[in-house]
Amino acid sequence: MFSGIVEELGEVKGIFKRGNIILLEIKAIKIQGDIKIGDSISLNGTCLTLTKNINSILSFEMMPETAKITNLGALKIREKVNLERALKAGDRISGHFVTGHIDCLGIIRNKNYISGNLSFEIVIPQKFMHYLLPKGSVAVDGISLTIARIKSNTFSVYVIPHTLKNTTFAFKGSSDKVNIEFDILTKKSPA
Repeated sequence: MFSGIVEELGEVKGIFKRGNIILLEIKAIKIQGDIKIGDSISLNGTCLTLTKNINSILSFEMMPETAKITNLGALKIREKVNLERALKAGDRISGHFVTGHIDCLGIIRNKNYISGNLSFEIVIPQKFMHYLLPKGSVAVDGISLTIARIKSNTFSVYVIPHTLKNTTFAFKGSSDKVNIEFDILTKKSPA
């Protein structure tokens, strides 16, 4: 479980295939503190298990299905990723509860300034629109954000300068794919 508050921008250092498994190597400095092998770490909002940690290079094994349904399958060397360690019981939760289980990919339609504020308009499959609530929470590439507007099959979020500077949003633009996880509070079990 995560909060959607990105702790560090990691950098992709290696992508390898071993049989059916994809190995990701990510350089990270800030989150080195109290992590250990087996810990869950959010990469662009996707929960992955830490399998190695050598010289500030974190290693993760990724299943083909994860590569297919998230933007992690399209990562390139030197690309930045949002990193967050799992929550600890008793920690303050600054964002919202994020599970790290991606619901769908979104595509950034527009990145523009509205009344001086940076806005991202994101297209998602129509079948997921019922999970969006005005002023509700959504995780975009693991970043906890508030939904500003909902139209047809798009929603918009505003990004403050601090978030822009400390997340992958600084590198995102029109047509980029982003991982979307809807707020667990808007999901209900099938009847």
